[in-house]
Amino acid sequence: MNRSPIAFRRTLTILLAAALLGACSDKAATTAAVAPVEIERGTACSLDGMLLADYQGPKGQIIYADKPAPEFFCDTMELLSTLLAGEQVRPVRMAYVQDMAKADWNHPEGYWIDAKTALYVIGGKRQGSMGPTIATFAEEAAAQNFTKEYGGKVMHFAEIKPDMVDLRGGASHDMHM
Repeated sequence: MNRSPIAFRRTLTILLAAALLGACSDKAATTAAVAPVEIERGTACSLDGMLLADYQGPKGQIIYADKPAPEFFCDTMELLSTLLAGEQVRPVRMAYVQDMAKADWNHPEGYWIDAKTALYVIGGKRQGSMGPTIATFAEEAAAQNFTKEYGGKVMHFAEIKPDMVDLRGGASHDMHM
């Protein structure tokens, strides 16, 4: 079977194009934003198994590139600890927190916002499911209003350092898990 150089080049071009398109679609699939998933009655925290609906304060979720279902966190402290951990090597497609200007603090549902663009109030007096927590907001004015009532400092995600996310007051002291 004697193939012409033109046919060979055409076949090679088609195979290379298919490979490149496949690589592009894989990259797009891992970097494209995915919608948050709502908390249901049986939704449990990925770290400690607590049922999210049973506890107050802002929640979080991470959608990893290698898993379509999110991992939920019963507290923003846990979410940030996971995202900022030095050993965090799993590619994150998307991370969400709740806009607490809109969500009911005692029974937060919905109002998911991008964790990387959210504003965080660190050091406020309001308690979450694990004790001291970090409040999350979509807008600067809402975050500032929260600080007037509950104290704390407004920060952007990029300003938060791992040592600011202390789990010692929460999970390690919770005897009900």
